[in-house]
Amino acid sequence: MATNSLVCVNDYEEQALSLLDKRVRDYYSCGADDGQTLSDNVADFRRLRLRPRMMVDVSNINMKTTLLGQEVAFPVCVAPTGIQKLAHPDGELAMARASASLGTCMCLSTGSTVSLGELAENVPELLLWFQLYVCKDRDLTVQLVKQAERAGCKALVVTVDRPEQGTRRTSITNKFSLPPHLSFKNLDSLKSPLQSSQNNKYAVLHTMFDNTLTWEDIQWLTTITNLPVIAKGVLTGVDAVKALESGCKAIYVSNHGGRQLDGVCSTISVLSEVVKAVNGRAEVYLDGGVRTGTDVLKALALGARAVFVGRPPVYGLAVAGEEGARNVLTILRNELKLAMQLSGVTDVEDVPQSLVTYAARL
Repeated sequence: MATNSLVCVNDYEEQALSLLDKRVRDYYSCGADDGQTLSDNVADFRRLRLRPRMMVDVSNINMKTTLLGQEVAFPVCVAPTGIQKLAHPDGELAMARASASLGTCMCLSTGSTVSLGELAENVPELLLWFQLYVCKDRDLTVQLVKQAERAGCKALVVTVDRPEQGTRRTSITNKFSLPPHLSFKNLDSLKSPLQSSQNNKYAVLHTMFDNTLTWEDIQWLTTITNLPVIAKGVLTGVDAVKALESGCKAIYVSNHGGRQLDGVCSTISVLSEVVKAVNGRAEVYLDGGVRTGTDVLKALALGARAVFVGRPPVYGLAVAGEEGARNVLTILRNELKLAMQLSGVTDVEDVPQSLVTYAARL
């Protein structure tokens, strides 16, 4: 469809939600329980205000940075979001092509409907990370890690905030299930309960994840791969330190898009605590609630190396496939550049913390 009239992320979200089947729309947009954290993720960015510096030469703006030594063209990357073929028939392959065309990183979900191998074959230029759920079957976990290595992934992003599945009420009322024409492609060739079950494969997948995980399991993971391990789902300084002590090379601040424990802090509200605890020993990333370029700039000012976005590019995908996903990422890139210029900031790697403050209560 024509996208000329869609000029911001919210435009794409509104259009996507009007196009998607109700069960799919609810799957992507819902949060856990009452959705408090889901809304706080967005609202808390709005509570931060910018303090721009004037009379700065902003004719040359550096948008490039590195993630674990790998260059990206701008610090907005694609977060792991499962079952993207619900949004568009090309699913994660279209998302990968959009990400690669703009020179940014994409993190593929364990619950992807396109395999790691297919992305590696069709989009070899993509900076690809793999989001890993540690399974009860450790051999299955090892095989997933080996798939990521063979596909040329540059990092393993281990989800640490899912000992159990959060309550997503709309998925329960809609009786959400994986459509029969789709499968979790990274697991298709591996022996798992998915192969022997005739039940809802979406529900079966979630029974495979290990709820006994401790930081010792993260230490074990670092022994079976040379890929850097990133802890995703960290919300406190204490856990950030634990992750580093367990061998993680970076910290990913996330509350699972507000889909796990409702009532936890928004990611932007805890970012400073995590950055302070890390104290320069590792890079820190953030997802949750990023909808504008000024949101990105605020996160950078508070110490994030980069942000990841999940729902926004998926909404772009739903509207116009690869083009829609690319448009959403381009909007965020262009908004970030303009926000930097209007704030007197010339380098994404040198955004001062003094740029942001909390809104005054009058």
